[in-house]
Amino acid sequence: MQRAGRHGQRPPEGGPMENGVGQEPGTPEPPGPAAPRAPRSRPRLVFHTQLAHGSPTGRIEGFTNVKELYAKIAEVFDISPTEILFCTLNTHKVDMQKLLGGQIGLEDFIFAHVRGETKEVEVTKTEDALGLTITDNGAGYAFIKRIKEGSIINRLQTVCVGDSIEAINDHTIVGCRHYEVARMLRELPRAQPFTLRLVQPKKAFASTMVEAAKGSPSVAQLAQGLDSVLGEFAFPQEFVAEVWAAVCHAKGNKE
Repeated sequence: MQRAGRHGQRPPEGGPMENGVGQEPGTPEPPGPAAPRAPRSRPRLVFHTQLAHGSPTGRIEGFTNVKELYAKIAEVFDISPTEILFCTLNTHKVDMQKLLGGQIGLEDFIFAHVRGETKEVEVTKTEDALGLTITDNGAGYAFIKRIKEGSIINRLQTVCVGDSIEAINDHTIVGCRHYEVARMLRELPRAQPFTLRLVQPKKAFASTMVEAAKGSPSVAQLAQGLDSVLGEFAFPQEFVAEVWAAVCHAKGNKE
């Protein structure tokens, strides 16, 4: 037998149910405990990125530290995270004032500087200080942040700000923090030559071409130099000749 509802009325067919008891249409529901609010979902922060030497623009999100950031960038550009030396914000140049730090603004554009050429430099420590300020990227690479004017390193034109220090006397330092690398260099004996193996950030191919042309006495030597560093582009001979002529003309005007 069906149980009667309020005021002796039977619960309407298909009416709303409150705790299993039928309610009359139009009857307000008694107040109950407030339902818990669903947690607010954080907005998805999306950042734009490029390789500093030139690439299409990529989009990355969902990282919480430097290693995860490098992994996201590497995934976008189909490279290994270990190829990334450091990142700058809002400039493709090796600008140590624009280094990626602990925070990234929503409008910041991330440029990743990747491994370029490797070079070895012999240094003789004639003073206690080499004139280097070293930092690291938080993911295993220590690199040169500043070079003091007039210092031992400053007199070596092949050593540049932004160069990553990969080894000291064939002893790899990949994975060391900047203060560990600074200590190793500080403890090297004076008057005894040592070797630095450095990795410079990859340069845009236009910069590479100009630098190669400046040091090439002929079109043939420029073509050979470009083939060794930019062989995948297969520049036409006429184009190489035009670049060499333009650079030599600009060089002559300066002189």
